[in-house]
Amino acid sequence: MSQSRARVWAGVDAGKGHHWAAVVDETGAILWSRKIDNDESAILAALGQILDLADEVRWAVDISGTASALLLALLAAHGQKAVYVPGRTVNRMSGAYRGEAKTDARDAYVIAETARHRSDFASIDVPAQLAAELALLTAHRTDLVADRVRMTNRLRDVLTGVFPALERAFDYSAHKGALVLLTGYQTPAAIRRRGQTRLTAWLANRGVRGSDEVAATALEAAQAQQTALPGEGVAAQIVADLAEQILTLDDRLKRIDKQVRDTFRSHPQAEIIESLPGMGPILGAEFVVAAGDLSAYADASHLASAAGLVPVPRDSGRRTGNLHRPKRYSRRLRRVFYLSAQTSIIRDGPNRDFYLKKHGEGCKHVQAIIALARRRVSVLWALLRDNRVFTPELPATQAA
Repeated sequence: MSQSRARVWAGVDAGKGHHWAAVVDETGAILWSRKIDNDESAILAALGQILDLADEVRWAVDISGTASALLLALLAAHGQKAVYVPGRTVNRMSGAYRGEAKTDARDAYVIAETARHRSDFASIDVPAQLAAELALLTAHRTDLVADRVRMTNRLRDVLTGVFPALERAFDYSAHKGALVLLTGYQTPAAIRRRGQTRLTAWLANRGVRGSDEVAATALEAAQAQQTALPGEGVAAQIVADLAEQILTLDDRLKRIDKQVRDTFRSHPQAEIIESLPGMGPILGAEFVVAAGDLSAYADASHLASAAGLVPVPRDSGRRTGNLHRPKRYSRRLRRVFYLSAQTSIIRDGPNRDFYLKKHGEGCKHVQAIIALARRRVSVLWALLRDNRVFTPELPATQAA
């Protein structure tokens, strides 16, 4: 039996059905390369074989989501840490090695080699139960929101083809009463036949607020179009079906929002996170999932850098001071701070004051929001570090 080496690097090209793992030594020579089913017994068997190869194994994977969840959990259970090597980095690094064919085995080898040459990749921490639940809930909510946007766009497109005046009359992304109207009436003739009085009563019986206003707006649109367009009957059925589906999705979103809110508020620092203006329970949950273990960040600057809020120089020749957004950052984390900053400026307070100050200095809206988001990273970091909620005034110890 060959003597085990001091250190090796294991790269894993993760997938839903199976993974491919490749192990290299200090010289880059391949010691082990094999397909592993995404199954507990198969992963454990491969884990045992790889751990026998060296005293220390440094693991790297290209996916940190659900596809690699079982693998990462088993690694953690055996005291093994893994780093995340982004797919874009793997693609760039592939050009440095021989061969052009893209295979799982080659990708795993490139991941291992990349981890061997670089030590700046972020480690992956297996989420605790609360973080895992929030990750699943927020991902599901994101899917539902995307489905709603797609259905709303489809509804508007079909309605424009048969009743453009009614399509223009309401904001179907936010007006529940308009969607309820479409479940029963989708054509000008049908609305005119019903009349305003009976249409108002029909809407009121279905819990529509401002039913008289909705009915009046719909009737005005119907009076503006006396011509029946081709395909009107089929289009009406499709519009009614889409409106029903959107209303059902809204009910599902309400339930998932409550579940996210209740789960998030069981987090020990939920009150602190939510105390920051603009950071509600949904964005708070997104922050917990996207940021992970805050101990992984040395200070607020590292957290801001992970969110892509710290510009990096891209100088060339005599051109200096050319600052741009970094290429590697968490888009989800950046979105949390950007959206919460944008929400925070609606009301008077230090956030709005800072935004107006930046705007007055010549910053455009997006630039001012990003500057505010960067400032808010430092504020939230300090709140979590000191375990205190946000107050517009400085604490007494600092104000003294």
